[in-house]
Parts: sequence; structure tokens; C-alpha cells
Amino acid sequence: MNKLKALRGTLAKYKLAGFIQPVHDEYRCEYPPACNRRVEWLTGFSGSAGTAVVLAKKAALFTDGRYTLQAKNEVDGKIFEQYNSGDKSPEAWIAEQFLLPNPPPRRAGEGIRIAYDPKLYTQHMLRRMQAVLEKKGVKLVPVANLVDAIWADRLDAPASALFIHMMKYAGESSLSKRKRMAKEIKEVGADAALITSPESICWLLNVRASDVVGTPIALCTAILGANAKLQLYIARERCDAYVRTHLGKDVELREPAKLEAGLKALKSRRVLCDPAAVPVWFTQALGKAAVDGQDPCGLAKALKNPVELQGIRNAHIRDGVAVAKLLCWLDREVAKHSVSEMEICDKLLALRASHPLFVEPSFPTISGSGAHGAIVHYRVSKESNRALKKGELMLLDSGGQYPDGTTDITRTVPVGEPTPEHKDRFTRVLKGHIAIATARFPKGTVGSQLDALARQYLWQAGLDYDHGTGHGVGHFLSVHEGPQRISKRGGDAKLMPGMIVSNEPGYYKAGEYGIRIESLVIVAAPSLPPTPRLRGTQTLPRKREREYLSFETVTCVPIDTRLVDDALLTAAERQWLNGYHAWVFEKLSESLDGFEREWLKERCKAM
Repeated sequence: MNKLKALRGTLAKYKLAGFIQPVHDEYRCEYPPACNRRVEWLTGFSGSAGTAVVLAKKAALFTDGRYTLQAKNEVDGKIFEQYNSGDKSPEAWIAEQFLLPNPPPRRAGEGIRIAYDPKLYTQHMLRRMQAVLEKKGVKLVPVANLVDAIWADRLDAPASALFIHMMKYAGESSLSKRKRMAKEIKEVGADAALITSPESICWLLNVRASDVVGTPIALCTAILGANAKLQLYIARERCDAYVRTHLGKDVELREPAKLEAGLKALKSRRVLCDPAAVPVWFTQALGKAAVDGQDPCGLAKALKNPVELQGIRNAHIRDGVAVAKLLCWLDREVAKHSVSEMEICDKLLALRASHPLFVEPSFPTISGSGAHGAIVHYRVSKESNRALKKGELMLLDSGGQYPDGTTDITRTVPVGEPTPEHKDRFTRVLKGHIAIATARFPKGTVGSQLDALARQYLWQAGLDYDHGTGHGVGHFLSVHEGPQRISKRGGDAKLMPGMIVSNEPGYYKAGEYGIRIESLVIVAAPSLPPTPRLRGTQTLPRKREREYLSFETVTCVPIDTRLVDDALLTAAERQWLNGYHAWVFEKLSESLDGFEREWLKERCKAM
């Protein structure tokens, strides 16, 4: 409450009616470094998506469907009203507050002024808020971040050393990438592109760092010219002689403090700024030099080259060994004594870390038993940790970062004997998972057109889930990467060969259990070698009116058939599942010991 009192004191001092603070930081990090976790510091909410709004007398927190249960557990509902942002947006709530009989006090003729940090809002986000608020007489005012002003013990920004992402993993040199991106900049009539995404910059330069837990990136900004020369705004001491040699003479290192001056110096040029990615602070500094255009690296980064794709396949086999060992250990341990959620996290981390190529988890492991499994992005803590109990379900969502690939996998397993309801819901989720895994779709299809395939069997029973069916995944970068996704909320990015996307339908019964089956898939062109065990089992006519695409499943861990109601599966679904398990056994068995191999044989037994 003292934090809110201090923030409200700042609002009163500057005659502001309120302040809007999103979870993400100026680099759009899903999991910001500790110094930028402003919403968590202010409210206690630790999720990766949400917005806090503080007014003179009221405050509210908005999260999407993944985090509604988590927010209730972490945030005091007496202080912060809580909403699902899919039902009510922050701007709609703000507009409602100033239609009430007793709105927050303000001086006559001054208008309602709501502050926001221009480093945290893109042009698209700002326009969306303005469209709702301005017609209600609410003015959005850019200010230096007000949370930072009252956060006395805020940590320093991270400054890890850059390291080279080697060619044997990247598959293309930085110079080649810069030339390709520069050509695109030139083709649209621009002189340069402002790149504010650390993932794009690290991909472009074939470097990585450890500024953010779970995502090997450096928090920095870059300007790429149409001549393929690049200005990188990062502290010089973060780049040793090897990195500087790797970057070459056409990459100029500049101190971050000189960024604003560097932007203003471009006033006579045309600089591409992605309105969906670049914060308005940058476009304000550029002035008329800023022109709308996409981040040239966005799509190129998503289209993995053959070296990256093979690395991703290798990483998933390696990661599958660790997860299979964990699931075998879990089955053995719960039969003898109690096992806690935190023990599972620790054991899985140790198994992954035993491989020399493992770098770190790709996100905090979700180890949710019983009711905790219904919290979509649950994160176990010393306070919440609990022992698994017989008759429950255990949902385990985890991933690893390796130099040759990023993994993300979810499996749900029974603890003891599952109930008929468990099996019914799990099988409906599985049928949706198989529907995506075996989908054939025309070139040009977007993810939203496939989303219903995953939900149809749940819909038949009057059920659904409140998250997307699939997100893009980077290559030794962010575990959540655009522009591709599979979601009923839309998205116009076409699914293209070389993209990686997750296939993760689920079902969650609040207070009881959660189910999710997640594997990663590659968008595959027909010219790739056929892999019937991993793609669809149906055949297509030799002569087709248009080009079709499909998915290749790369995640290699058994799906627990103890939870399957065989009567609900079709023959084709059973054939796919048996084929998938035959492939899993083939790829993993040689890396397991005798007991583990027998366990895997049982889990991969044909239905």
C-alpha cells in the first residue's frame, strides 16, 4: 500500500489522473530482467503478460486468460481490481471510471490526463488506447516512468558479455544476413531501419548474451543502413576482442547514452520503424525521419535455414532423453513415496544440465500438480510447493536452451489411477493435438485458420481453453517468437516452410486439474523427405491445384497412454499415435539405461 501511496503522491504532484504500467519493458522482453519487473514490484503479479493501472482512488490489474488464476493468488484483490483483458481492456476500464458520479479530482479546464511511459508503448498500442480514451475526454500524456521514480532499491540493468553464435549452429554469416536485410531496406525506399528487438539484433549479428534469464540476448538497440553498415548501441566493454573481430569493421559500437542524439542526427533520412514493435519514444526522437515499415529481421529470423532446422531436430532428441528420464524417475518415485513439485523441477534441471551443450532452461519450469495444473503458467515457490497425491494429474511444461535449438514441451501424466473424466478430457485434447500434427493446408494459410482443428473435440463437449494453440519458437533465442502463431484471436502471418510453432491444446478445470499436450512442429514443404510417422498419415492426389504444407513434429517424448480413452480415438488417430511412439522409442532408447528402456518400451507400446 505504501508503494501505491507514493505513486499517487507523484500523480498529484504532476496533476495526473493516473498511470498505466505494462509488464513488458522497453525491449519488449516477455520475462524482463529484475530491474524492469515494474508490475511485479508494484502489485506482486509475476506473470509475463499484464497491465496495471493506478488512479487517484482506484487501481486495477489486467491479465489474459493464462494468468487469471495466478493473479488471484499473487495480488491483493482488495487493492487491485482484477480483470481478464479479453473481457475488459485497461483503456475501457479507465474510460468507465471517468463516467462515474465521483471521478478523481482535477482542476477546471485541465482535462483528464493519464500518464504512460513512451518507451513501453508502440505506435499500434498507443493508437488503440487513444481510440477509446480520447473520445471520452481522456488525454494520454508521455512521461518518464513513474514507478522508477519511487523504486528506491531498483537493481542496475544487466550488462553481460556478448559471445559468438558459431556458424556451425547459425548456418549463415552475419555479413550475409546484413546484406540481405539491407537489400530489403533499400527496396522499400528507406535509408535505414531502427531495430529495437534484442532477438532481431542478436540473430542479425550472430551473437548471444545472458541479460535475460531463459533468453540468451543482449539488451541493446541497432540502426542498420541500406549499405549494410550497422550502429550498435551497447557498452563497448561488453564486447571483447574476439566479438569485435567477429562483428567486423562495418559494425560500429556506440554508447547507449548517445542513442537519442544518434536518432536525431538521422532527421534528413528515411528510417523504417515497425509500428507494432518500436516504442513511440524512438519515433518521437526521429521525428519526420520515421516511416512505418516492418522489422526486416522479423520474418527472416522465423524462417529457419537447413542448418538451424537440423540443429533443432538434434536438440529435441537430446532434450527428449532428459524429459523421458525424468518421467521414468517420477513413475518410480511416486510408487514408493511422496514427490514434490519442486523436486521435479530440480531433478529435470539436473538431467538437462548433465549434457555439455545445455545452457539454461528456456523459461521457468511449470510443475503443477492437482489444482496447480489449472494455473496455466504456474510457477512453484517454497510457499506453494506441494507433494503429488494419488488420483491427481501432473502437468509438466518445460524447455531448454541449447546452441543448436530451443525446446518447449508439455506432458501431462497421472499420479495413480486416473478418473474417467481425466481420460475423457485428456483424449479430447489429444485428438486436437493430432488434428494439428496431421493437418495439410494450402500455402498462404494463417494460424487462425487452423486453430479450430485443435478445439473441435473440446467444443463438442462444451469445453475450451483460454490460450492460443501455438506460438512461434526461436533458434537459441526466445521460446516465444513471432510473427507466426496458431490462435483464435487472429494473426495474419502466413505459415511458411522453416517456421517453428508449438502445438499445445489443453483443458483446465479450476481448483482441480490441468491438461496440456505440447510438442513443437516445423512447417514443412512437400519437397522435404516424407516422414509419415511425424506428419499426416493421409495421402494427397499426385496432381494438386495448389501447393500444400504440413507439419513435422520434432518433440520426442511419449504421450501418456494411461490417460487415453481408446474408444474415443479413430483408427487414423491411433495409427498416428502408434507411429509417433515407434519413432520416439527408436530415437531415445539407446540413450537410456536398462530400467529406463523398459519403461520407455511400455510407454511407447502400440495401442
